Amino acid sequence: MNAQHLASLAAEPRSQEVTDWAARIGWVVGLVLFVALLYWLMRQGWKWRGTLQGDLPELPASPEGADGEVLLEATGRYHGSTSAGQWLDRIVAQGLGTRSRAVLTLTEAGVDVERPGARDFFIPADRLRGARLEKGIAGKVLTEGGLLVITWEHGSRNLDSGFRFDRAAGHAEWTERINDLAGDNGAAGTYHHAVTPERDT
Repeated sequence: MNAQHLASLAAEPRSQEVTDWAARIGWVVGLVLFVALLYWLMRQGWKWRGTLQGDLPELPASPEGADGEVLLEATGRYHGSTSAGQWLDRIVAQGLGTRSRAVLTLTEAGVDVERPGARDFFIPADRLRGARLEKGIAGKVLTEGGLLVITWEHGSRNLDSGFRFDRAAGHAEWTERINDLAGDNGAAGTYHHAVTPERDT
């Protein structure tokens, strides 16, 4: 092949590659529909779980005029609740499935949980069943002892509610004080469970 032939080939106009926009749009639409389906299934599962937990009564409110002396106070995050000792049985009824910031106040009357943007609730002292340190709850996994889990009775159920304080060093003191308040009703030792690693969703 001589130089003249190569030059003539180089001079020939070349057509640009044609983008198959129909195929690309089809892929994008398919992906959007798939994500929407997953979201819908998650919502339906959440509603179904809430229906199964329809027997859970309204959350107790903090009693007026019975604040008492503040024993401990902490800020952090509420990470969810499960049936006591059952890692996968997440409680979503009565707003307990909503993760949020939280301000906890411990008095002789019980534990007051204030949640900006979510439903507040109060755990009366006579319903406390104990507290312990865990590394996770309801799909949230932290370091060993990184979560304060409070076990309490609500309606006909015993629940585990998980909190992570901004200063995790305070977890141990809260555990001790709550177990003291629970007294003979304490059952924290009964509900230890193995945590399988799951990603937060």
